[in-house]
Amino acid sequence: MADPRGFITNTQRILPLRRPVSERVSDWNEVYQDFAEDILRQQAGRCMDCGIPFCHHGCPLGNLIPEWNDLVRTGRWREAFDRLHATNNFPDFTGRLCPAPCEPACVLGINQPPVTIKQVEYEIVERGFAEGWAQPIPPSVRTGKSVAVVGSGPAGLAAAQQLTRGGHAVTVFERDDRIGGLLRYGIPEFKMEKRILDRRLEQMVGEGTMFKAGVNVGVDLTVEQLREDFDAVVLAGGATAWRDLPIPGRELDGIHQAMEYLPWANRVQAGDLAEPPITAHGKKVVIIGGGDTGADCLGTVHRQGGTCVHQFEIMPRPPEIRDPSTPWPTYPLIMRTTSAHEEGGDRVFSVNTEAFTGRDGRVTGLRAHEVRRRNGNFEKVEGTDFELEADLVLLAMGFVGPERSPLLADLGVEFTERGSVARDADYATAVPGVYVAGDMGRGQSLIVWAIAEGRGAAASVDRYLMGRTALPSPITATAAPLR
Repeated sequence: MADPRGFITNTQRILPLRRPVSERVSDWNEVYQDFAEDILRQQAGRCMDCGIPFCHHGCPLGNLIPEWNDLVRTGRWREAFDRLHATNNFPDFTGRLCPAPCEPACVLGINQPPVTIKQVEYEIVERGFAEGWAQPIPPSVRTGKSVAVVGSGPAGLAAAQQLTRGGHAVTVFERDDRIGGLLRYGIPEFKMEKRILDRRLEQMVGEGTMFKAGVNVGVDLTVEQLREDFDAVVLAGGATAWRDLPIPGRELDGIHQAMEYLPWANRVQAGDLAEPPITAHGKKVVIIGGGDTGADCLGTVHRQGGTCVHQFEIMPRPPEIRDPSTPWPTYPLIMRTTSAHEEGGDRVFSVNTEAFTGRDGRVTGLRAHEVRRRNGNFEKVEGTDFELEADLVLLAMGFVGPERSPLLADLGVEFTERGSVARDADYATAVPGVYVAGDMGRGQSLIVWAIAEGRGAAASVDRYLMGRTALPSPITATAAPLR
């Protein structure tokens, strides 16, 4: 650390500005403005190079954060690019989509605003692509072994890239018509333009990874064929079984799951169709669910021209500062405002929807009431009943686990009590040669965990095939072990 007083002389945390709301809701481009290099290097210089860097504790990938912070501060961008990719296959994804649990774990964050780790990561990888450093890294030796990766979200892509670079013949299967999983059809364009995904896929193709979209493994390709054609299988299909809201009126038209709604907007941006079949244009919208998926719906509603929108959350409004229940260096419980929330809409906390109302088979509103939490349960606050008009209701209440597909049934994998695919600490399922990574084994989680688990599963598969491995494994599996 060449500037030991950097965190003392530069106490202000500075981030790039978001484009004006009036401008960004009129298009689907990413929301942030460019960030000056001199300011970024100054921000990187706030890193303390701690004796024990707790940012590593916060990051499931074990990113070498103090190292690339100082490389950026001193202008050694190519070295920073290499150090960043030593632990993370896709910092261009995490630099946009990760909630950055590394930052609240920053030691400087004990008594100052933490280092802008996520922004430094973003700027490193974008500099690398602009300079042409993100070239394919094909293996120098082929092992003769073949691996099938089922699912092309961040976990599947990370596992595939690691295994390809390890010399194996890797084929990624995706049941949708394009590769990318939720990165393709779940993340709105204004959070990550799909050209960012496409340039990574181009790199992976250059390395030798094979991609087959439009293949529903277990249906279009039988399990018998899968096991016959491949020496090992990585399951990375995600936790796509959504949580429903089985209350009176749920059968009415105009009530949709978030993942029935969001992909259409991405398909419009991809040029597949001119208008989405489910749209918020000219409608009164209620989003039920206060998490990231709900915020994605909110930003999409704004861009489609909804007349008004409310976002319901059953939990109470979080505090503005770190709550004692989530002390440093844990990820804090605080009020967070996304770019979508800046753009408008009403956020309503501590509310429960008890019924949908409609006319002629279509939703026209809902009945709800306030709740309070007591002994871990929610109870109704008497006298708080209200009704709200709604032409479109979007359910964004999270996911309960993987779909119980023919693939999982025919493979004969076991499941945990929470419904995820059971695996041991090496990501191995009860079926020899079959491994699971990401949300399918972990349950609904963060993109950074998905990439980390993909890397970890790849190392285990490599060891299974070759008897040893040189592939790094950042973490061990955290789902319940096999019975």
